[in-house]
Amino acid sequence: MNKQEAKKRIEKLKKEINYHRYLYHVLDKQEISDAASDSLKNELQKLENEFPEFITSDSPTQRVGGAPLEKFEKARHSSPLLSLFDAFSKEDMEDWLKRVEKILKSPEPPLSRGHLDGFYCEMKMDGLAVSLVYEKGILWRGATRGDGEVGENVTKNLKTIEAIPLNLRKPEEKELEKIGFNKREQKEIIKLLESRVEARGEAVMTKKVFDSLNEKYQKAGKAPFANPRNAAAGSIRQLDSKITAERKLDFYVYALILPGFIFKTHEQEHKLASLLGFKVLKENKFCKNLKEVLEFHDYWEKYKDKLPFECDGVVVKINNLSLWPRLGVVGKGPRYIMAYKFAAQEATTIVEDVEWQVGRTGTLTPTAVLKPTPIGGVTVRHATLHNMDEINRLGLKIGDTVILERAGDVIPKVVKVLPNLRSGKEKKIFVPAKCPMCESKVEKVEGEVAYRCTNKNCFAVNLRRLFHWASKAALDIDGLGPKIIEQLVKEGLVGDISDFYTLTEGDLLPLERFAEKSADNLIKAIEEKKIIPLERFIYGLGIRHVGEETAILLSQKSKVKSQKIFDFIKEMEKMSINDLEKLPDVGPIVAKSIFDWFYDKHNLALLEKLVRNGVSIKKQESKKTTKKNLSGKTFVLTGSLESLTRDEAKAKIRELGGDVSSSVSKNTDYVVAGAEAGSKLQKAKKLGVEIINERQFIKLIE
Repeated sequence: MNKQEAKKRIEKLKKEINYHRYLYHVLDKQEISDAASDSLKNELQKLENEFPEFITSDSPTQRVGGAPLEKFEKARHSSPLLSLFDAFSKEDMEDWLKRVEKILKSPEPPLSRGHLDGFYCEMKMDGLAVSLVYEKGILWRGATRGDGEVGENVTKNLKTIEAIPLNLRKPEEKELEKIGFNKREQKEIIKLLESRVEARGEAVMTKKVFDSLNEKYQKAGKAPFANPRNAAAGSIRQLDSKITAERKLDFYVYALILPGFIFKTHEQEHKLASLLGFKVLKENKFCKNLKEVLEFHDYWEKYKDKLPFECDGVVVKINNLSLWPRLGVVGKGPRYIMAYKFAAQEATTIVEDVEWQVGRTGTLTPTAVLKPTPIGGVTVRHATLHNMDEINRLGLKIGDTVILERAGDVIPKVVKVLPNLRSGKEKKIFVPAKCPMCESKVEKVEGEVAYRCTNKNCFAVNLRRLFHWASKAALDIDGLGPKIIEQLVKEGLVGDISDFYTLTEGDLLPLERFAEKSADNLIKAIEEKKIIPLERFIYGLGIRHVGEETAILLSQKSKVKSQKIFDFIKEMEKMSINDLEKLPDVGPIVAKSIFDWFYDKHNLALLEKLVRNGVSIKKQESKKTTKKNLSGKTFVLTGSLESLTRDEAKAKIRELGGDVSSSVSKNTDYVVAGAEAGSKLQKAKKLGVEIINERQFIKLIE
């Protein structure tokens, strides 16, 4: 191949590769396979190696190359990259709109609300703001936002991002006409594309890439990234562009500047950016009024986890660009744009007191009483402190200013104390010497972090046992909530769980909150739960250290075929502590707790009362399924899951032949780590157990 032939072939290859890049990254289409695309790039690379005089800066091969930089040059922006004002509520957005309308109505001629022409709503991506400048259609410079006026020249690194075109696509006249440009505007745009064009957007690292890189780094013993935004920012600012290329960043445009050209609407600006070869978010949407804006925001606040990248709100822009100059800029923020943030998951507040709750086993649990603060869309007044060890670890005192964290529907917790904000009036926290409910002595449990009320008949302990029996995880008795149970206990109608089955409609009707229908419904709901699945029955008994997994295990190992509780009691009485310890995930402490419970005369008397009151048990039939791809695998779940509940995740694992354990050991195959994963995650790391996140888990069960 001579030089002339090589030059023609190189140009054709570049054009073909750019065409498929545009299809794949902008239009989300694919006409050839990844392997075929790589083959074209490989051929181009070989030709350029043979004929280096034909290498140009916009060649697809130039996305990675050259020696690492010693430092970045400064890059001054053509116009400032402005900061945005934030809104946190519907009221904030309404106030913003009132201010905008007031400004628009004040000059002559007056403008009515209808002249706003609606709003263009964009996802507020959590990445790094970037400016791209093209000269004669070829990428000339890429820079970070910096202080808004001056950024850093990171062109080499930005070239590694496949979603960024190295040369602009030239749109056809019919394409420009389709998005609202007249003949004069079409010619003007084509002419301007031959001079200077600036695109502004966000460089992001997708969640999928973030998870994959962190997994890779953990296996290599490297420190993982804190979050996708930090990972993206760090990747862009690498002095070696080869490292940036390995991070596989993505890029979306949110603004387009053609010097001297005025777009009609911001939506039109986005459509042109797409025609030029940039990625724009498909989720972005035109909203004709504030009501639609609020609906758009609320929808994505609920479903933001479906997005491939991190997103913390919606950027709302007045769509009519002719109004932007009239509204102007205040400080570093434009009046014509508002960032409507999603509800925060962290906030600061003050711990005003600590209350001690008594659980069903008598364990005392501290709860922080907070100065009310909004977080995650709700006003929070209490937060869990877990135990005294956690209080000591935090160094927490009453009166401290703290950082509060809330993920999804998880109970808020104190994650950090800010000691520099102390006034000197803060008070140390002590474990009560007496039970706050019955005033019996409180003792520390040997070998544990727990403190427990020594009175086995403590009112609070008994109440918690009754709550537990009726709870969703145990018998799930509809209508029998904590307030109703407390009322039944105070009226002397219920003393233990067996008494639920002696209640009549006549007992309930005189009570507050009950009418004839509600009383009848509750009696029917209790009656429906007289035949109880064995695993729920065991769990509902509230045996210390016996959670759902152990209850399911005991049920599965039971050979009882009848519905008689006495047959199950006899079976349990035959089992020694040694026999129980042989069961999977049952250690000495759990085995002794189970053994002691079934040899306690008070507990046996309770079981006899249940039998007399018509309660019986049944064994659940295992679901038949042809899929057993998790057979022999043991899972431990830690933290909160967002796309499914903990119970749904456990059910799916068992359905596919896997086992669920409540504790991490060397025999654990996977630890599924959700939001706020705790000590189980740390133990998994120490033991070298494979840790997967929620997305990886979903992929595994699908």
